[in-house]
Amino acid sequence: MRLKQSFLLLMLSFCAGQAGAHTGFHPVEGFASGFAHPFFGADHLAAMVCVGVWAALVTAEPERVWRLPAAFMAAMVLGGALGAFGVEIAGAGPAIAASVLALGLLLLGKVRLSGAVAGFVVGLFALAHGYAHGLEMAQGAAFAAYAAGFVVATGSLHLLGIVLGRCLLRVPALYRIAGGAVGVFGVSLLVQAW
Repeated sequence: MRLKQSFLLLMLSFCAGQAGAHTGFHPVEGFASGFAHPFFGADHLAAMVCVGVWAALVTAEPERVWRLPAAFMAAMVLGGALGAFGVEIAGAGPAIAASVLALGLLLLGKVRLSGAVAGFVVGLFALAHGYAHGLEMAQGAAFAAYAAGFVVATGSLHLLGIVLGRCLLRVPALYRIAGGAVGVFGVSLLVQAW
């Protein structure tokens, strides 16, 4: 029971406060900055871990579990390039918030989609997250180094999510509680974004 209470407290902590990934409090250039960026905001952190958790549910075969995170990372790099090179995409903030809500609902409902559909869904989410990363990149900074940093960090968060997802699948109630907590956090982000 202590594990359940600790986990619930951890999940509810995602619901407190504002997402802080886009505060401008850290330099946004180079590999180290790109690596740190996903860890600075609960919106990115929650979404990227949730992709891994969902991949654990959607993909039964261990050798294929990386397909969903790989789709996310590829689309995130595309979104990052769009942001870094000045392409305007309206509504990226609300899209990030909506992605957190949607991922929470997918976990809450233990929704299983085909690999292609699931990859398309997370790819759409990743475009918004990547766009936010790229948009904040310093003018004149090397995109490749910055992108490599946020891809490595994202892969690490996906791996954490996969491990967490495999554990949570053993206790279905915790899996759903995690999804519900992330969904509530997504609602709070949407309220802030509007």
